[in-house]
Amino acid sequence: MNIFSFSPFGYEGAMVTVEVDLRRGIPSVDIVGLADNAVKESRERMRAAIRKSGFDFPQDRVLVSLSPADVKKEGAGFDLAIAIAVLAAKHNFQGGEDCLIMGELDLSGNVRPVRGVNAAISTAQEQGIKWCIVPAGNEREALNSGLGVCAVDTLEKAFDFVSESVRGEIPYSNADIANFSLKETEEVVFAPLDKSIDFSSVKKQGRLIRGLQIAAAGGHNLIVYGPPGCGKTLSIQRITSILPCLTLEESRIVTRIYSLAGLIPAGCAPITSRPFRSPHQSATLEGMTGGGYQCRPGEISLAHNGVLFLDEAAEFRTNVLQSLRIPMELGSVTLSRAGRHTTFPARFQLLMASNPCPCGNFGSKDKVCICSPRSVEQYWKKLTGPLLDRIDIRVPLFGFNSEEIQTDNDEIFDDKFAYYDNISSAKLRPSIALAVHMQRRRQGKCNAVLTPEEISEKIVLTEDASELFQECVSDSNFSGRAEHSILKLSRTISDLEGSETIKLEHILEAVEFRKNEGGLDICF
Repeated sequence: MNIFSFSPFGYEGAMVTVEVDLRRGIPSVDIVGLADNAVKESRERMRAAIRKSGFDFPQDRVLVSLSPADVKKEGAGFDLAIAIAVLAAKHNFQGGEDCLIMGELDLSGNVRPVRGVNAAISTAQEQGIKWCIVPAGNEREALNSGLGVCAVDTLEKAFDFVSESVRGEIPYSNADIANFSLKETEEVVFAPLDKSIDFSSVKKQGRLIRGLQIAAAGGHNLIVYGPPGCGKTLSIQRITSILPCLTLEESRIVTRIYSLAGLIPAGCAPITSRPFRSPHQSATLEGMTGGGYQCRPGEISLAHNGVLFLDEAAEFRTNVLQSLRIPMELGSVTLSRAGRHTTFPARFQLLMASNPCPCGNFGSKDKVCICSPRSVEQYWKKLTGPLLDRIDIRVPLFGFNSEEIQTDNDEIFDDKFAYYDNISSAKLRPSIALAVHMQRRRQGKCNAVLTPEEISEKIVLTEDASELFQECVSDSNFSGRAEHSILKLSRTISDLEGSETIKLEHILEAVEFRKNEGGLDICF
């Protein structure tokens, strides 16, 4: 039998063949194959674990080869595979199926969880490996993997499974580990409601809640700006209550990313809820995009198929904010380190909240702004036009309730936004489910990521809506991206109503959310 392990680097990682040769000579253990310090130290952990588990360690010169030899091996996940390979060589095991083995050993022979198990199993399945041995703490990461899974907590149990495999017996202890099932269908499923994040606790912010409903339905980016305490963060944090659960394919990718990052809590795999990441303003470029030791995923990859929320967005470093632009367009980020490169998925929905100025009072009717015009300009300069041009929905909050917001279309939208002033998440979900279902059926993805070619094919306007759109484009200083943004927004708004065609009122509302409001022209 061949024993394999996994070296987690970047998104892809690498399968590693573990071979052991016992030869005459002074007893020692040599590990070859570009092993880092953590892997080299495994020889001492492995030696002690074998003896404490009741086995005799070979009184020979032990050579452990990790191949391919030109790929650097990193991490402590090789301990169990090396120990099993040494015991298999000592007992001269012949035959048996190829096996993936991962786990860290402590000195008493117990097996500790490691990161990257989900990614390792996915890669092993692609290479035709039929079964694996993983730590008991990583058991749920192997759900619905298609592999026979043996979850162990000691080296002795792992050796017993390998022995059974060599004898031709089926060692799989939990191939059907749970009754978890997530089917790839057009059906839209939501997580159980949590009262602590329900929109019913948000009062008099109908415009923002309506904007968040559109954003959740179509995957659109959104920015909200207003004075401190007006409900920006409170509202955005509740968008998780109206986001549909991940589909099967989305869940596999998200679970793999979190497995590589070592962020899957015990008993929480596979991941079915959409990620919601909210990094601090002190986040570095590496922390946001990924990289560093073993090229781990950053916040934008951890937010893949979910939400990246930047609270106090103007306080983030300029280079961090600008690093979001290319991933927002491509849906991925490529990282390079030490002659190696990897590409992480990074299709995230960007939500930002910001004060209108450093003191927070610019544009407020009942408070005085103490900031100079230049300080306000410098405050917003970090966001820059190219980044803001990728934001589909802009929501101003100048007071502590939506009644203080004045727009050119108040008479049209006042009643509509007032409906959302005291609405619950349960009432928002049905229309979002309808919109998401229509998008999956029509194009297989959300409206926010439609390409220009798909926009012309999937978006159909009525005659009066087309005339209004052309009039808005000619009268306003919209960029080409902004024009596409309005069309995609109107597509989502019509989907929320179950309409296949885009009507005049849909274009009006899309323009209302896209344009700059309330005289904060300096912001955009």
